[in-house]
Amino acid sequence: MTAASATPALPTTRPAGCPFDPPGSYGELRETEPVSRVRCPAGMDAWLVTRYQDVRAVLADRALSSRGASSVHVNPNADLDEEVSPGSIIQLDGAEHSRLRKKVIAEFTVRRVEALRGYVQELVESHLDAMLAKPGQADLVADFALPIPSLVICELLGVPYADRSRFQRQSGLLVSTDATPEEGKQAYDELSALMAELFTDKRRNPRDDLFSRLISRGESDGDPLSTEELVVLGLSLLVAGHETTANMIALSALVLMEQPAQRDVVLARPERAVEELLRYLSVVQFGVLRYATSDVEVGGRAVKAGEWLVAALNSANRDEELFPGGDKLDFDRESPRTHVAFGFGAHQCVGQQLARVELQEALTRLFRRVPGLRLSVPRESLAFKHNTLVYGVRELPVAWG
Repeated sequence: MTAASATPALPTTRPAGCPFDPPGSYGELRETEPVSRVRCPAGMDAWLVTRYQDVRAVLADRALSSRGASSVHVNPNADLDEEVSPGSIIQLDGAEHSRLRKKVIAEFTVRRVEALRGYVQELVESHLDAMLAKPGQADLVADFALPIPSLVICELLGVPYADRSRFQRQSGLLVSTDATPEEGKQAYDELSALMAELFTDKRRNPRDDLFSRLISRGESDGDPLSTEELVVLGLSLLVAGHETTANMIALSALVLMEQPAQRDVVLARPERAVEELLRYLSVVQFGVLRYATSDVEVGGRAVKAGEWLVAALNSANRDEELFPGGDKLDFDRESPRTHVAFGFGAHQCVGQQLARVELQEALTRLFRRVPGLRLSVPRESLAFKHNTLVYGVRELPVAWG
């Protein structure tokens, strides 16, 4: 392994004054060294993969394990040898992963998600009513972007309303690289206990929700999920189901406040606009980690068994070879849906259709109801989430009228 002093650090710093762009070195790396050695905050060296085609190849290769896919490479306190928990749909590989994914994927089909669109619309409108009842100013994160996807995923999964604010608070600690090991463990333990109680209740009192159906389906097909599997799976779906979408809503709104001419395109063609925003913003900011279980070749580089790779999604989504003028938001772009914002391959995000519906409804209804929406503070004063696995803005003070 390359000595730490001779290996450059994993790029994590965005260009000054360009909060929507990935680290500036990614463009040069794609041209000169698309598969390069970097030193990660967790203390190990890895191959950083920056070109679109190479990133897709990495994510599709079954020889590259997903066991570190919770981005442990950016956590200084990471245990790289920690055993993957049963039920971890993000980290398990092979037959174990396929078993879990088959149980869950039916809940996120286009048809089932479309059936939720009316609920999403009502939720968006009610939050806009509450926001507009304020005296001309609000925090678009706390008042709009954060609660909507949280309430949607909790409704889908069957989390009681009384537990939802507690879930939001603790899940934020799970995706922060600044949280101490003690804070992270406390958040995980509290959410795990909440999940265990929830599943005990649903076994006794099944309802019309995803968790109840998972339990019922497992009992009927002779392949029930254990409580431990359900808890870990539930936490994965809950955290993934609201963190990425909440940050996408807020960042997208900020982009559109800075480029008001683009709002008409969003209102007229929301599906296409959302795909381009997903590509442009790529909120999973530190990439996706993979572990080589055998010798492979990536972008002409020999990767040996036992080595790590970081697939830089935000770099792949700016690759000029596939996305000409990739650093520009372009709603007329050809084939914007080829982006890798949701990953690729066997571990591609199961909830991507739900995220699309939430983004479409949130953005179109926001700018239709509040056409004069504007930032009420200088952009330079905003605090961005440079230290969380999912990029976003902590607060977004807005005004109207």
